[in-house]
Amino acid sequence: MAKNQELVDAIINGDRKTSAKLVQDSVDDGVEVVELLNESMIPAMKEIGEKFARNEVYVPEMLIAARAMQAGLNIIEPILSAKGHQPVGKVCIGTVKGDLHDIGKNLVVMMLKGAGWEVNDLGVDCDINKFQAAVDEGAQAVCCSALLTTTMDYMRAISEHFSNTETKMFIGGAPITQDFADEIRADGYAENANDAVRLISEVLGTNA
Repeated sequence: MAKNQELVDAIINGDRKTSAKLVQDSVDDGVEVVELLNESMIPAMKEIGEKFARNEVYVPEMLIAARAMQAGLNIIEPILSAKGHQPVGKVCIGTVKGDLHDIGKNLVVMMLKGAGWEVNDLGVDCDINKFQAAVDEGAQAVCCSALLTTTMDYMRAISEHFSNTETKMFIGGAPITQDFADEIRADGYAENANDAVRLISEVLGTNA
């Protein structure tokens, strides 16, 4: 199947209604949903992510593009599940204990889903037990977000908890730096959602 440029444009422009309609029309026409995802939807999110990295678009544009992507995913995810399609991997993500901010986290969630990951979104105010429960359910990595300097130190406790396990830990958020990630021995730090997808894919060894 050739790239559906109309769908690519709808996602990049954040047009949720058109995105959902084009995906539904493709499904109704018998288009293979895996091809639709790989040839049109994932490339659209990669393109908007690259524009974000080049400062050509900003968080609001990224969010509306991710929501347009999600509108399409809502249609094809049940079909993929019914066919037994396997995601590239599974991670969990949450804003750490004491922190209720979720815009950045939500953006990473949508970008990861757009890249083919299964994502267990744990929400906000997440303690170690919540992350551990997600790992027990199959998450290969924990992704932790914080916006407040008063809550970022909780990431240290999470890192210590998983330090002697195979579980990878990735961190991000406004006050987080690479130096802090190195200090607490996290497996990686990403400055933005696009970098987060790239980092997680590289460390976990996928082609997403």
